[in-house]
Amino acid sequence: MSQSHYPGQRLRQENPGAYESHVDLVAGAWTQIKIVVADSKAQTYVNQPVQPCLIVNDLKLGETNDQVALWTGSDTEGYFSNLSIK
Repeated sequence: MSQSHYPGQRLRQENPGAYESHVDLVAGAWTQIKIVVADSKAQTYVNQPVQPCLIVNDLKLGETNDQVALWTGSDTEGYFSNLSIK
């Protein structure tokens, strides 16, 4: 999520359903997430499915060599384990 120019509400208004998807999660259980980014495209996999649960074909920043951040929200407790960035 890019808060500066493309906050979630703006993306929802301008492109409904294009940048978010539904996935069933289990409260208190570890959730495996894999995000594959190539050029200006991203595919997101949750809990090792065969098909991605979200495909974005036009990342707003385009191709970039930028930083990665992990965020859970101000009212959520989150833990990260076995992080790999390739």
